[in-house]
Amino acid sequence: MKVLCAYNANIDALHSITGAEVSAMLASVDVAEVVEKIRDPPGLIDSMSDFLAGLLLCMKEGIGAEWLIHGPDTFKLLKEQFIHRSKLRMGGNMGIMANVLSEMGAELVVPNVVNPTSQQLSFFSQKAVYIPGAEPCSKEMKCEDDENIHFVFDFKKGDRIKYGDIFFTVPRENRFIATYDILNISLLTNPHFEDYAIEHAGEMDGMLISGFHMMLKTYPDGSGYQDRLEQVLKQLKMWGSMNDDLLIHVEFGHFNDKDMALHVFSRLSPLVSSIGMNEDELAMLEPLHKVNAANILQMDVLSILEASDQCLSAFGLKKMIVHTREYVLSISRKTCLSPEEQLEAMGFGITCAGIFASTGQLHHRDKLQLLSSDLQESVFGNIQMQRLIETTAAVSSGRGAAGMYEGHQICMLPTLLSDDPVSTVGLGDTVTASMFLRELELQKAR
Repeated sequence: MKVLCAYNANIDALHSITGAEVSAMLASVDVAEVVEKIRDPPGLIDSMSDFLAGLLLCMKEGIGAEWLIHGPDTFKLLKEQFIHRSKLRMGGNMGIMANVLSEMGAELVVPNVVNPTSQQLSFFSQKAVYIPGAEPCSKEMKCEDDENIHFVFDFKKGDRIKYGDIFFTVPRENRFIATYDILNISLLTNPHFEDYAIEHAGEMDGMLISGFHMMLKTYPDGSGYQDRLEQVLKQLKMWGSMNDDLLIHVEFGHFNDKDMALHVFSRLSPLVSSIGMNEDELAMLEPLHKVNAANILQMDVLSILEASDQCLSAFGLKKMIVHTREYVLSISRKTCLSPEEQLEAMGFGITCAGIFASTGQLHHRDKLQLLSSDLQESVFGNIQMQRLIETTAAVSSGRGAAGMYEGHQICMLPTLLSDDPVSTVGLGDTVTASMFLRELELQKAR
């Protein structure tokens, strides 16, 4: 399979943060100010109190989020405090998905890398990735000082935070991402990638795109996110016109502005083959689907099904995939794959993600069955699947369930969980990319 990937790749600085570290940081800020910002989240990071509010909010609720760092001073403080004790790795939804595609058997993966430093390139898979304009010893190679580094703070279930009036136990593992990235927020494309995509679009099987959640409401030049989005839509229309069989999947991402999320969803839906997101991102679309966000965040399957159905119908989207920690749900109004094929693709994605969570690595397909034998099927996911079967026309099919709902094909599969995950970062991207790859393979085999 040959796949184009855009728009965001960066370097993640991954740090497993503890309650003790957070308490030590709280000692250097106004805790009352942090508490107030937890109650009314700013969604952007302009100070250390903003950063701590975002981190503590995620830890308290066991949720994931990504906040943009607004200014360089806070970024510098975080870099000074954490870069030396963080693990550097591939970051950005697109960058992670490109590596998964390459490692899991794609023939060719062509990612858009706006800032191809030698260190950034070193984090890409060497199996099938080709980066136009970034050949070894390229004169256009950027210096390391220009790199986009995102701080990813993993936290563990059961950790305790106790400092003054702030006291709680983390209900489940997740991560908080603090991002400072002046290139990817504009959805820029490398000219070499653009040229390659135009020349070879007719040869490609699929395209994975992401990064829309990083856009700013207003840019320094006075333009808005709508302007940046329209540029992307023109590219998608152009590439799509060159290949009627090109499947385009969008990984939605965590938006900090509901109006932006709704606008992006509405504009992308008619142009792409499918959109994927987690429960946090689906909850943000509440003004569209009218389903209680609290129920969605609790991963209530009937709420997620109803919300997905409403989103699917609103703007002509063909397929929507919701991947939670406990299960994955697919709903399609135009079915390219049979229920059995869709469940097979979902199972492949879930297995890849479960093994990645438990080992921190991607492994060859031949080892997946052996390595997944130590993983546990989500109990909560199974319970929710039984509710789906009892309430809808879905029936059991292997480990999963499939059926129809409001004229749409639905498929559901519980996830595979590790008791002691190495990392929770990139699991949604791993599910998405490996599932998309298997979907392309199954469709081409028809």
